Amino acid sequence: MSGAGPIARAPRLAGRIAIVMGGGQTPGETIGNGRATAVLFAREGATVLVVDRRREAAEETGAQIRDEGGAAEAVEADATREDHCAALFARCVAAHGRIDVLHNNVGIGEGDRGPAHVDLEAWDRILHVNLKSVVVPCKHVLPIMRRQRGGAIVNVSSIAAVCATPLVAYKASKAGVNAYTQSLAIGNAKYGIRANVIMPGLMNTPMAIESIAAATGVEKEKLVAMRDAQVPLGGKMGTAWDVAYAALYLASDEARFVTGVALPVDGGQSARIG
Repeated sequence: MSGAGPIARAPRLAGRIAIVMGGGQTPGETIGNGRATAVLFAREGATVLVVDRRREAAEETGAQIRDEGGAAEAVEADATREDHCAALFARCVAAHGRIDVLHNNVGIGEGDRGPAHVDLEAWDRILHVNLKSVVVPCKHVLPIMRRQRGGAIVNVSSIAAVCATPLVAYKASKAGVNAYTQSLAIGNAKYGIRANVIMPGLMNTPMAIESIAAATGVEKEKLVAMRDAQVPLGGKMGTAWDVAYAALYLASDEARFVTGVALPVDGGQSARIG
């Protein structure tokens, strides 16, 4: 119709209760995947529990959400600990009556090496954090979502799960997240619970840039240029908002018929074969 204004749409997560594990971030110049996802979920109408093992990081994310007029609560908890997760979910249900979305975004890779030089302490630490930070929260949210007869779980993996990389512990842990999410999806579909995994590629986030620059001694500007050059789509890394929008889709009713999917968000990098 001539002169008609834009079509108004309802927020995509209006009225939902969402928990974002790893919703703080490493300090840096850009925004991290967990923080961007928590902020975007709130912008789309969700009440967000921002969970991080560093309270100050969770508080920073919560403050940003509240400054924008959203609803958020910061919670200090370790995603690999059963007592922390049990208390977290019980607290959420007591306050809000339900849990609609669980987003698992915890991960590390420090100290990783190739197969011939793998450090077993680093191996144990990386697999412990990257796998248990998904398995433990899911274990404790499933009874709640099953009683509700519904819910959406979004886990964050990496294209390292399917692409060549010398970082053997990180790769194995992320491949494990993919396999676990497939089992999670199939085993809980009858309860109306959906479970999907996002595989980010090279991202311009503090965990990637600041952490790698500090570990390798490579200047940040040079590191960014090197990583940009590896991305087929536009020759530029993605940002945390790219991961957040993928998470929003998978958490929303728009993906109501999508479960067991491993979604690359990587500018085409994992599409390279040969």
